[in-house]
Amino acid sequence: MYELLEGIDNPEQLRALDRRELPLLASELRQFLVESVSQTGGHLASNLGTVELTIALHYVFNTPYDRLVWDVGHQTYGHKILTGRRARMGSLRTREGIAGFPRRDESEYDTFGTGHSSTSISAALGMAVAAKLSGTKRRTVAIIGDGAMTAGMAFEALNNAGAMDANLLVILNDNDMSISPNVGALNNYLAKLMSGRFYAAVRKGSGKVLGAVPPIRELARRAEEHVKGMVTPSTLFEEFGFNYIGPIDGHDLEVLVPTLSNVSQLEGPQFLHVVTRKGKGFRLAEENPCLYHGVARFDPEDGILDTTTGSAAKMTYTQVFGDWLCDMAALDERLVGITPAMREGSGMVRFSEEYPSRYFDVGIAEQHAVTFAAGLACEGMRPVVAIYSTFLQRAYDQVVHDVALQNLPVTFAIDRAGLVGADGPTHAGSFDLSYLRCLPNMTVMTPSDENECRQMLTTAFRLGTPAAVRYPRGSGPGAPIDQALQSLPVGRGQIRREGAQVAILAFGSLLKPALAAGEALGATVANMRFVKPIDHALIGQLAASHALLVTVEENAVQGGAGSAVAECLQSLGLEVPVLQLGLPDRFVTHGDPASLLAECGLDPAGMVQAIQRKLAE
Repeated sequence: MYELLEGIDNPEQLRALDRRELPLLASELRQFLVESVSQTGGHLASNLGTVELTIALHYVFNTPYDRLVWDVGHQTYGHKILTGRRARMGSLRTREGIAGFPRRDESEYDTFGTGHSSTSISAALGMAVAAKLSGTKRRTVAIIGDGAMTAGMAFEALNNAGAMDANLLVILNDNDMSISPNVGALNNYLAKLMSGRFYAAVRKGSGKVLGAVPPIRELARRAEEHVKGMVTPSTLFEEFGFNYIGPIDGHDLEVLVPTLSNVSQLEGPQFLHVVTRKGKGFRLAEENPCLYHGVARFDPEDGILDTTTGSAAKMTYTQVFGDWLCDMAALDERLVGITPAMREGSGMVRFSEEYPSRYFDVGIAEQHAVTFAAGLACEGMRPVVAIYSTFLQRAYDQVVHDVALQNLPVTFAIDRAGLVGADGPTHAGSFDLSYLRCLPNMTVMTPSDENECRQMLTTAFRLGTPAAVRYPRGSGPGAPIDQALQSLPVGRGQIRREGAQVAILAFGSLLKPALAAGEALGATVANMRFVKPIDHALIGQLAASHALLVTVEENAVQGGAGSAVAECLQSLGLEVPVLQLGLPDRFVTHGDPASLLAECGLDPAGMVQAIQRKLAE
């Protein structure tokens, strides 16, 4: 079925092909991607856009000796297929299967583990400097998307790289624009010319010659910038110390291969601007690259069908947040919504349309998002920062220094708390309870259902101090939602089931399995609601009437909600055994969320088994 692709199990076999065969290989690789991802789910549009670039990189560079560092990693399926993992693509993002992102322990071709944005240039620079220090002639390439270039970390790395004089190539994969045929042809020609040794030699030599006459050298430099500025986006990257080349058509192998070949021979930091199209070659993905960015299983003929309609469909926590944001904005004109480039993922599409002047997408810049919110709060606004738990980790200093320390009224709507399934440990929100509850002035809430999520968001917004509501990915148990914007009593939990001997203190989404475990054991079950401030009175009451307290949370045990309960007991002078159940002290891999929770002992059966074992002791 695949004339060329089935014969390639490693890049050496790819490099043995005649260059004229590469377009056919690209066509086959693109077809395989659509067929494969439609069966497993995963990132599609971004991978379709990097097919030719991936082929060209492995064709030109001697991988894995030469290092390829992919940013984020959702553009690496083609890379995985060409580096010996084609036969395993059916296991993509499943337990014991291959990961959806690069992992060093998966393949020697995955030189750096990624998942978060904007790390590639820093990592690649470290590798390039290591090669220079050891006298190794290997080349190092960072492939970064245009979205990832909005993060400060990328520019920190660029600024540092320009002063290092290491052999580093940064490729900007720009998929937010297109090249018209006439301009594209000119750009491609100039890029090949500027990447050639003759141009580089002339440029370097002219600097030495003209250096003896400073005014002439400065005139020549400005003339060069002016000429290049007419055919390139800007000279920004050259100001960082890079030799800028491009933009070129990232789908034209007749341009990509010779340009990369030329660039690979140049010394010092190089910057290649490549323009691609997300979803390239698959009409549905080209027309709606956002919809086909991350997909579930679908029929390639019919495309993605809308399965959210119908009375049986449950609301996701993300949808609950999106509706609450619009409802609260209608009541309080001080509310502003902030997202670090996650409008769709965080449920802010409707808000962005109904309140465009109060909606701010700051790009992939989590640190800036938090301090930007702090500045707004200083001037009387009430910012709501919608952010994934794993991405909030990147702005921790700003949460501490700019929000909590100044006791500013910023509400953090923390999505994807706990395990996230197929995306794996890079995207799991495993630590937010631990890293937030230690902060002075911070209130931390964990809703157990959709209605409680709405109430807690209202509570957080009205507190006038820093507050966080953390909720999981996907839908909840299906609780009916009260449209009224009601607050909860701060720091108060509730008993949901009366029992004896054992009391299970559940935090957030694990209340439902905790109730099932409580039913099997005849135990008391409490919905704790607040991690900070924790309900001292309820904990004292349960400790006085039960022989064992069990805490349950979808967060790391270390420093989490269970630790808060243990600290509370110590402060009350109560000596009651406590069993803390939560995520283990390891990074939980990718797979089906229910299976992963069971593996961690956080399903009803696991809870019962752990409690019975503790009682037996």
